[in-house]
Amino acid sequence: MTKVKSLVAFAAAFGLCTFAAHAQKHLKVGVIATLSGPPAVLGQQLRNGFALAVKELGGKLGGRDTEIVVADDELKPDVAVSKVKALIDHDKVDFVVGPIFSNILGAIEKPVTEANVILISPNAGTSTFAGKECNPNFFVTSYQNDQIHEVLGQYAQDSGLKKVIVIVPNYQAGKDAAAGFKHKFTGEILDEIYVPLGQLDYSAELTRMAAAKPDAIFAFLPGGMGVNFVKQFRQAGLADTITFLSAFTVDESTLPAQKEAALGMLAGSNWAPNLDNPQNKAFVDAYLKEYNAVPATYAFQAYDAAMLIDSAVKAVKGDLSNKDALRAALKKADFKSLRGSFKFNNNHYPIQDFYLVKVAQRPDGKFETEIEKKVFSNYGDSFAKDCPMK
Repeated sequence: MTKVKSLVAFAAAFGLCTFAAHAQKHLKVGVIATLSGPPAVLGQQLRNGFALAVKELGGKLGGRDTEIVVADDELKPDVAVSKVKALIDHDKVDFVVGPIFSNILGAIEKPVTEANVILISPNAGTSTFAGKECNPNFFVTSYQNDQIHEVLGQYAQDSGLKKVIVIVPNYQAGKDAAAGFKHKFTGEILDEIYVPLGQLDYSAELTRMAAAKPDAIFAFLPGGMGVNFVKQFRQAGLADTITFLSAFTVDESTLPAQKEAALGMLAGSNWAPNLDNPQNKAFVDAYLKEYNAVPATYAFQAYDAAMLIDSAVKAVKGDLSNKDALRAALKKADFKSLRGSFKFNNNHYPIQDFYLVKVAQRPDGKFETEIEKKVFSNYGDSFAKDCPMK
């Protein structure tokens, strides 16, 4: 858990809040993300996106001075549970925002929601909580995990690709990824490769791919996993003969390390830095100025999470005591999302557009994903029908 001394430095750096005698009147948000090890780049994008939104709102959410308490889940479910319990019991947070990884979401959803605290996930969106186990205290500003992968399955289907190899990490989000791809792709899956979360050497897997000679591969390998896999895939010469389809493998969190190795590779997304609307252009410019980096989906979805909280707290005039009114205000999503138009489904997951994106180099030399085509419009996930919430 970030200590008070560090919190003051964090607050000073981003202009987030002041720690005065009336601190108990501040709105408190606990941000939990993976901030150590190779996946830390993802958590940093989440934290930075949320911080940027609060800074732009003058250190307030819904007009209330806001204190942000940052916790590193270390990508360990037991650590994450301890951290969120401390956020709730010790720090008395009003909202918890996070995490990045779905195995962490699976661990913290129950302790947060059962404490009657609102949990907003700006990234992880497992099928687990989209259907029968949907929860009135749980909102998602990203997507249901399967949907991003369905984009690539649909593209593979429409493009006439016949034989595909799937490679994903062996945890819930990886299983959702493989399932999502297969929801839309009806061709032959030559091989499904499940690797340990955090694996960095893919020599054995690449040898299998070269021998199988697929038309395409579908890869969900986030963070450092994706950095290494893309470099090794390119070095093995497979990029010249195999179509590369991915989710969270080539994005703005990994591209600074992948650089030219990722050029031209395709991915699925609900957003891209070049999405053409005024609020998104302003966000990308501000993020570049603040952090000297191109924002990824993790940052945009966290920014939207802050704006969602801001809209809801405004709607209830800063009074969070009526949880039914607060939940209703959150459900309305009455703010301008960076993705453009979206609304919450009955399960509190977004209904939104999805795109095929392609890695390109910007005029400033940095790398980003850019929209190639829209694949789904106003697309809700398939699990919402099983959610008992109306």
